[in-house]
Amino acid sequence: MPKMKTNRSVAKRYSISSSGKVRRSKCGRRHLLEGKSPKVKRTSKGLVEVRKKLADKIKLMMPYV
Repeated sequence: MPKMKTNRSVAKRYSISSSGKVRRSKCGRRHLLEGKSPKVKRTSKGLVEVRKKLADKIKLMMPYV
C-alpha cells in the first residue's frame, strides 16, 4: 500500500493543536495595516479554531500531522 500524500496547501494554512483541534490564523494581517484601526489589528491577532465540519475535511487532507 503506498503512502498517502499530505495536501501541502492545507498544511501551510492550518495547524493541529496537541488536543487535536484544527487552528487557523485570522485574516487581514498581511498588508495595508496603516489604514486599519488599532482595534481591528489587535483583534485579528492569534489563532482561532476551525468549525467541526471543516476540521474533519482538513484532517483527511493531513494524514500524518
